[in-house]
Amino acid sequence: MSASIIAENLVKTYGGGKDENAVRALDGLSLTVEEGTVLSLLGPNGSGKTTTVRVLSTLLRPDSGRATVAGIDVLAHPQQVREIIGLSGQYAAVDETLTGWDNLIMFGRLYHLSGRGAKARADELLEKFSLTDAAKRPIKTYSGGMRRRLDLAASLIVKPKVLFLDEPTTGLDPRGRQEMWEVINELVKGGVTLLLTTQYLEEADQLADEIVVIDQGHVIAKGTADSLKKDVGGERLEISVAAEQRSEVRRIVERITQSAATEDAGVHKVSVAAPGGTSTLIETLRELDAAGIHPLDIALKRPSLDDVFLALTGHIAEENLETTANAKPKRGKR
Repeated sequence: MSASIIAENLVKTYGGGKDENAVRALDGLSLTVEEGTVLSLLGPNGSGKTTTVRVLSTLLRPDSGRATVAGIDVLAHPQQVREIIGLSGQYAAVDETLTGWDNLIMFGRLYHLSGRGAKARADELLEKFSLTDAAKRPIKTYSGGMRRRLDLAASLIVKPKVLFLDEPTTGLDPRGRQEMWEVINELVKGGVTLLLTTQYLEEADQLADEIVVIDQGHVIAKGTADSLKKDVGGERLEISVAAEQRSEVRRIVERITQSAATEDAGVHKVSVAAPGGTSTLIETLRELDAAGIHPLDIALKRPSLDDVFLALTGHIAEENLETTANAKPKRGKR
């Protein structure tokens, strides 16, 4: 299997010179995406995800480092790269005054499709993304999920070999997110190589063959979703009970899991590592019932993005750093 995306020691600084507010968004970032696979770039706002996508998709020139997409040098031959990639950013890049059909035709013409070819491709994509019934409606009447689907459809006008999706489900409700996951899975089955950025560990778990975790512009961990969860201790069992029952519940779960439990007196909660997952939950419920203890709440908690970062770095990464930095981009020659 050959690498479809390669980034080596990418550095990008916003601001510069004597600017005390200069921010190094990428700090020697390197990654590889194998052909026909999904790599998820996982990190909070400000970690460098969007900057990475902008560099690899030729929208931003790095200060140093190199990158190739499908064997083409991103810096030396940006136009060739643009001809084989698709890109969907964090926000739907569509014209709200036009209909969905008109938007796709416009994108088709911008990619130099013939009038007939652009219309045929628009019809095909509208059907693929379940937007045919809304095709002739203005975009301003679309829901957030419909806009995201249309934006993704626009990125597929040229049937790209490589697709970049920058937080494609941000702002969607659970149903809209699930629908987007189904579309993405279908694209990957069709052979598209995908680099996906996300803040959601669950999303990376659902879609990615490999996950790269970044913080402050460089890679801090990589592996599968399961290996990253293992790094932060896997699932935890959390039980909310009456205050007078906490000690007894702690004794029971420690015996079942052979692990030390913690108590949160403020919310009357007992928490313990649950390496057995659902089997640990079921056994705990049986033991609690036998002891006459009826929890106010009991649940398996999967690691969150903050859990991963806290385990890997000892801190929760700052919010909105990259958004602030992007407001004052350092200009580069194209």
